[in-house]
Amino acid sequence: MHDTGSHAEQSTPRRIGFICNDDHSVFGDVADRLERSGIEVAFFEPGRRLDSDDLEPLTGLLNKKVDPESFRALRLADGLDVPTWNGYRTQLLGFRLVGYRALEHVGCRVPRVVLQRPEWDYVAKTYADWHFQPDPERNGEGDIYQQFVPTTGIDYKYYAVATGSGIDVTVLRTTSKLQGEKEPLDFAAPDPDIAESVRRLVRRTDSQALGVDFVQSEETGSYWAVDVNPAMSFRNAEMVPELVESVWNVLPGASVAETCNAPT
Repeated sequence: MHDTGSHAEQSTPRRIGFICNDDHSVFGDVADRLERSGIEVAFFEPGRRLDSDDLEPLTGLLNKKVDPESFRALRLADGLDVPTWNGYRTQLLGFRLVGYRALEHVGCRVPRVVLQRPEWDYVAKTYADWHFQPDPERNGEGDIYQQFVPTTGIDYKYYAVATGSGIDVTVLRTTSKLQGEKEPLDFAAPDPDIAESVRRLVRRTDSQALGVDFVQSEETGSYWAVDVNPAMSFRNAEMVPELVESVWNVLPGASVAETCNAPT
């Protein structure tokens, strides 16, 4: 349960800020459903610097973009006792070396990572998964170099959402970005062990939602975690009802009955 301080005592309507484009196909829908329930939603343009005047009127702050300004805003919100959905501690997972270590701690296989360009096959990535950084590139130039896992070219995207009553997991199969534009394919049944590892990561980081990308080795059939995303888009994941419930659950004074009756 979040420490809401004086915010829980406010009689004014609850107002949540979204650091997100207001036309986002998923979080725009989440915002619409929250507004229909009587919660005010204010959108903040990603990359804009927010200050105390922006945050103090809020009873909650949600972040959809991983970048330095979003991280700063979430840190400031924490200091102002404004509850956050995927706060700045969660955003630390966007620093790839931190994210990989966290994945290892919850039992995921993670490919070897080095800081110097290796002689073996690799995927070049940036230190931080900021939204404005270039996509990973096979055998290109980067800040870190992750060993390439030969696969069939399919990514298994595990989406986990903490709703208050549990952590729901959905697996979307997509084509790999390493082979061109990512395209959704279909849904897959979650692997029980992998799903539990992802749930464990959500719990240990006190996150509300995470995405973890897995690939399956063409040689051994084993699954490898190649990235963790603390501000995923949820496009094509069909989890809007779970997201609404999750966001609702972090707002001050949200009762069990309210959460269960959140608009879907």
